[in-house]
Amino acid sequence: MAKARAMPRDLHPGPVADRVAALNARYRHHSATAVLEHSLKDVDLGRVALVSSFGAESVVLLHLVSVIAPETPVLFVDTRMLFQETLDYQRQLAESLPLCDIRTIRANPKKLDFEDPDNTLHQFNTDSCCNLRKVEPLERALAGFDGWITGRKRFQNSERGTLDFFENEGDFRIKVNPLAHWGREDLEEYIVNNRLPRHPLVAKGYPSIGCAPCTSPVKPGEDPRAGRWRGQDKTECGIHFIDGKAVRLPKENAA
Repeated sequence: MAKARAMPRDLHPGPVADRVAALNARYRHHSATAVLEHSLKDVDLGRVALVSSFGAESVVLLHLVSVIAPETPVLFVDTRMLFQETLDYQRQLAESLPLCDIRTIRANPKKLDFEDPDNTLHQFNTDSCCNLRKVEPLERALAGFDGWITGRKRFQNSERGTLDFFENEGDFRIKVNPLAHWGREDLEEYIVNNRLPRHPLVAKGYPSIGCAPCTSPVKPGEDPRAGRWRGQDKTECGIHFIDGKAVRLPKENAA
């Protein structure tokens, strides 16, 4: 089995942009499993964590990592506003999958009490709420890593339609999207063939699941992420980075 290896940053052979280009060229025609397996031990990538929401499709990537490299750190951001079904599902998968290092990440309690004492920030500033409860805690948790694995896929919405296996994140870290080319049928087949448990909200019309106040069911024919921040000019939680700072990119640049 492949095992994630810690690589000193000064041993990396070039700038992040060059390494991302080399990785995409190297693995362009590989399968998701091969991309995940090889990238976890590739010197161009370094030390990597899996970031998982334990949402609608998360079990596929969690299972793949548990088979290929169970020692890979798994970061789960508990925003304190998740559906109870998500918290229950997270515990279920943590107990059933052979993953060795699952870490629950939360916002600083003092900062949370100061900036959102009554839990209403999401009602008038969703970007600030996401930044406080998700972006900042995740950036803190990722500080010791050279890259991180995401479950993003091209089919999820039009803005992810050109997603590559590897992305340059602010010229200091790499994102890995091993399932970028998978479609709904691939996910379904993998879940069925491996007899994996499903998030209970999927059957209720939630193909993409975030925080409870900002997630609604999706109608037939809509993008899978149409229920996220419905009615707002917002499509992502804000986990994008420029010059080492966590910021939300403009909609036209979001990936």
